[in-house]
Amino acid sequence: MLNFFSGSKTNVTVKPVFSTVMKRFASKEITFGNTARRSLLSGVNKLADAVQVTLGPRGRNVLIDQGYGSPKITKDGVTVAKSIDLSDPLENIGAQLVKSVASKTNNEAGDGTTTATVLAREIFREGCKGLVSGYNPMDIKRGINKAVMEVVKRISQMAQPVQGSQDIQQIATISANGDEEIGELIASAMEKVGNQGVITVQEGKTLKTELEFIEGMQFERGYISGYFMTDPKKLSVELEDPFVMLVNSKISSFKSIQGILEQVVQLRKPLLIIAEDVEGEALTTLLLNKLNGVIKCCAVKAPGFGDRRKSMLEDIAVLTGGEVISEELGLSLESVQIGMFGTCKKAVITKEDTLILDGAGAKEEIDERCDLINNLMKETDSTYEKEKLNERLAKLSGGVAVIKVGGASEVEVNEQKDRIEDALNATRAAVEEGVLPGGGVPLLLASNGLVESVDYKNSDEKFGIQSIQRALKMPTKTIAKNAGESGEVVVNKILEKNDYQFGFNARKLKFENLVENGVIDPLKVVKIALIDSSSVASMMITTEVAIYDAPEDKKKMPPMPPMGGMGGMGGMGGMGGMGGMM
Repeated sequence: MLNFFSGSKTNVTVKPVFSTVMKRFASKEITFGNTARRSLLSGVNKLADAVQVTLGPRGRNVLIDQGYGSPKITKDGVTVAKSIDLSDPLENIGAQLVKSVASKTNNEAGDGTTTATVLAREIFREGCKGLVSGYNPMDIKRGINKAVMEVVKRISQMAQPVQGSQDIQQIATISANGDEEIGELIASAMEKVGNQGVITVQEGKTLKTELEFIEGMQFERGYISGYFMTDPKKLSVELEDPFVMLVNSKISSFKSIQGILEQVVQLRKPLLIIAEDVEGEALTTLLLNKLNGVIKCCAVKAPGFGDRRKSMLEDIAVLTGGEVISEELGLSLESVQIGMFGTCKKAVITKEDTLILDGAGAKEEIDERCDLINNLMKETDSTYEKEKLNERLAKLSGGVAVIKVGGASEVEVNEQKDRIEDALNATRAAVEEGVLPGGGVPLLLASNGLVESVDYKNSDEKFGIQSIQRALKMPTKTIAKNAGESGEVVVNKILEKNDYQFGFNARKLKFENLVENGVIDPLKVVKIALIDSSSVASMMITTEVAIYDAPEDKKKMPPMPPMGGMGGMGGMGGMGGMGGMM
């Protein structure tokens, strides 16, 4: 029998995290009012200046020293923002706050981080001017919130639904900074897997970027414990050619899975366990054996709840060619045989989701399962049920499109990978909520007559509305500036024309109908960039006190004593008296 590390019998010694040397708590600095906000604004300006150069089709590259390996060259706003830490503690707080809005916008919309950064800086800068003039910060905030609601309403009315593959290609091309090849790749990928299908971006092994289509399934459940990770850099688990064990119950006891684990280890194959839960002794045992190199494995909670979880497990079983181990069918964990397991070419598990690639299930059975789901969709009247059934159908039949990024160097591959991921996220956002003319035009035109359209109670709220009105011009100004043109001239010409489809095409350096020429942005991206940026700017405007660690007082070391005195060491002969200690 193989020597397994049993969770119930193994004592694990955990080394203390903290040093035994006690350290004095750092003292705090407290800064008030305009003095605090000036430092915050200084930090915001430094971050925004670095990020805004990437905005638009003629945005510039940013070179980032990573401290190891090759430097990173990128035009991705959130990547630039994440790399910035300032030496001044209060300035750094301001930079980190705007960095958080860039990350939040990226997480919610997948793009628009540079626009959010530009807007956040401008709204905060305008707000600071008002505070110096004596306006009430809470009223300024209320004015900002009212203005943002009105602008969101206006730009939503300008949006148009995505019409087809050509729109998708145009959106992807713009988000990839005008790279038409990337636009074509993403349009092809979405055409193959559908709007709800799974598209992943990986580093390729050739000079050329390629699109590969793989039969697969993704669901929103990640690894139960981070100790299963095989790639700490990507925070993921990658299992090549694993067995897939599907269990419609909790696994708690080590003994219940000991026999099957021994069989898997003898075959030298990885194991992916998808169950209602894996806990207690069973989880501890799996982790100990994984960490000690006995077995490569990962445990994942099954997707869904109740009957839906059971159905999803059956979908995965059909896809991988396995069986669901369920007590309802008279199957216990102790009686499980290897032949009941499914298999796939590869499984990739992150904290949030699991991707099963190229399952070994028979095509006929998968088609039958899809037909069954289609029939269930026809029979139900519930919109919610139809939505969930459609999700299952997409996961089962959609497959996975993999974009393999090629390049001559690691730096080139990483830069192109960032652009492809941005373009993919923007395209998904566009399909979800529709598209707007690009170039910052919707925000610019939404600023027209904003003060007159919003109900404000006093001059302080009015100033907040005016702050948004002025800030809405900045995306267009920045795009023009990065293209080498006068931002003020471009803004004035668009405002004079007052046609929401007319704007400045920075790639061609000419004014034209943006929609007809494929210069479009996703509504969701523009909307979330405005909402998130105004939120963090309002928070900084209403900040009155900043408390932070005081810089360490690095005192000079005392001078060394004169070395000449060491001549007296001749007297050490007297140490012979230590013999009495024996």
